[in-house]
Amino acid sequence: MTNIPVTTWSLEQTDPSDLLPADAPDGDVRIVRAEVPSPEFSRFLYASVGGDIQWVDRLGWTYARWREHLERPGVETWVAHDRGTPAGYVELGPHDDGVVEIEYFGLIPAFRGRRIGGHLLSYGTARAWDLAERWPGLPQTKRVWLHTCSRDGEHAMANYQRRGFRLFDTEVKEEAEVATPGPWPGAYPA
Repeated sequence: MTNIPVTTWSLEQTDPSDLLPADAPDGDVRIVRAEVPSPEFSRFLYASVGGDIQWVDRLGWTYARWREHLERPGVETWVAHDRGTPAGYVELGPHDDGVVEIEYFGLIPAFRGRRIGGHLLSYGTARAWDLAERWPGLPQTKRVWLHTCSRDGEHAMANYQRRGFRLFDTEVKEEAEVATPGPWPGAYPA
């Protein structure tokens, strides 16, 4: 197995006023919270969005592991729909002391390049800032952070920075080169 260098950038916002929202795209794009924890739906989103950019860390999760993750207080999945079809998602995960991580964010390949991503990231980040309003017992959000890497989409870093996220850490390490799994085997050419 071949190793390749992968750069991971961590970015943050430390105040709600840091958010620089994108304009909503033209057309019928709606963002809706998936309020019922559904391992099947979350795995579909994960595999469909990350299949061409080597998201593989959750592919081996069992149904029980997905359910356990999704049922944690404060975990939210917000889904962008283009004319009723799921186009992408943002997953929020609370940590201690008012820290919320944007654990996953992205669009299904067919919906990229249509200005949906900036809008979805803006909306998801705003929901990270007001997470405690929907989850009694969670502390008020003091910081929203995320990470992206050199395996992610070519416009990811620029989108995060345009939304007001600031770089706070960079790490480079060797990782195993993995096959691009696609949303199902053989969905994308090698």
